Amino acid sequence: MTRLWPTVLAGALLLTGCGVDIPVDPDGTLDAIVASGELTVGVSPNPPFTTLPESPDGPPGGTEVARVTGFAESLGVEPVWVVGGEEELVRQLEEGEIQVLIGGLTDKNPHLTKAGTTRPYVTTPEHGEQVKHVMAVVPGENALLSALERFLDGESPR
Repeated sequence: MTRLWPTVLAGALLLTGCGVDIPVDPDGTLDAIVASGELTVGVSPNPPFTTLPESPDGPPGGTEVARVTGFAESLGVEPVWVVGGEEELVRQLEEGEIQVLIGGLTDKNPHLTKAGTTRPYVTTPEHGEQVKHVMAVVPGENALLSALERFLDGESPR
């Protein structure tokens, strides 16, 4: 075991000198969000987490809308809302047309098998059991996922 330590230490030193940030977004989604000034968010109505806009030009409402608005603000960007059905929004998420999806999603949601999902950020009692709620991001974009999770945990996302 003592012979392994020099190899491990050398590997760690090499990685720190490479300028590689971990986690990374293979498609650069988090950097693109910051550069564009917009975070495109899919909203599937599911009160109290997400509700339809009160007017055609207004933002949606709900607890998750408030959280994602705060996340966008912490990145210095504006949220752009795309309201729709969950199945269509999941397709848009998988294709990168939206970057985050909210709607009272649970960790058991079968539509999210190809999406990146946050750790459960809240648990609610439903039908006699505890349901864990998550948010979804573009699949494979781990820097975006990590930033959102840090924000949901009360930390700085960047």
